[in-house]
Amino acid sequence: MNAIRVLVVEDEPVAADAHRAYVERVPGFQVAGVVHTAADAIRRLTEGGVDLVLLDLYLPDRHGLDLVRAMRAAGHPADVIAVTSARDLTVVRAAVSQGVVQYLLKPFAFATLRDRLERYAEYRAQLSAQDAAGSQDEVDRVLSALRGSGAADLPKGLSQPTLDAVVAALRSRPGSSAAEVATEVGASRVTARRYLEYLADSGAVQRATRYGGTGRPEVEYRWRTP
Repeated sequence: MNAIRVLVVEDEPVAADAHRAYVERVPGFQVAGVVHTAADAIRRLTEGGVDLVLLDLYLPDRHGLDLVRAMRAAGHPADVIAVTSARDLTVVRAAVSQGVVQYLLKPFAFATLRDRLERYAEYRAQLSAQDAAGSQDEVDRVLSALRGSGAADLPKGLSQPTLDAVVAALRSRPGSSAAEVATEVGASRVTARRYLEYLADSGAVQRATRYGGTGRPEVEYRWRTP
């Protein structure tokens, strides 16, 4: 079977590089391109050779769901997995109504994306294996391939409850150091820094240098707003 060709659409370079690297690690998938704007995505799709779009919903020139509508209007049949930090369920509902096959919240680990891609590959394989469903069970089986496991699949040593607490602390203030986040969530500075670095490496958080006072400058972490 030919590799599934994935177009990564992500405006943040760090996150785009991470998503590209993740896709390249999954057998049966290959990166068809990496673009940072909706306009570039449309141009790349027009060239053909794209089966799946890994799409950030908040692009600098157009909302991701507007891009999906433009894709369909132009006749581009590629499926879409939405990748975003947006937790508004109205956005999730809108994505589903536009035919988005999966919805991934940032930040996510490689194992989470791998699970979604493998399920998508199974879905495609089942669709191509038969022209028509013989029963309701067969339809249900094809669609069930797209349902995620629901597991967080975080790197070893990280837990979802602590990650959620760190994310909440960052989203509630304009910028925080590891020490400030540690105080907020009741963890050690070393533990807080591990979570913050994970968030930064995944593209959900931006690092900056904070100057002021005595001693060495601190690293400040800011949640990236859509």
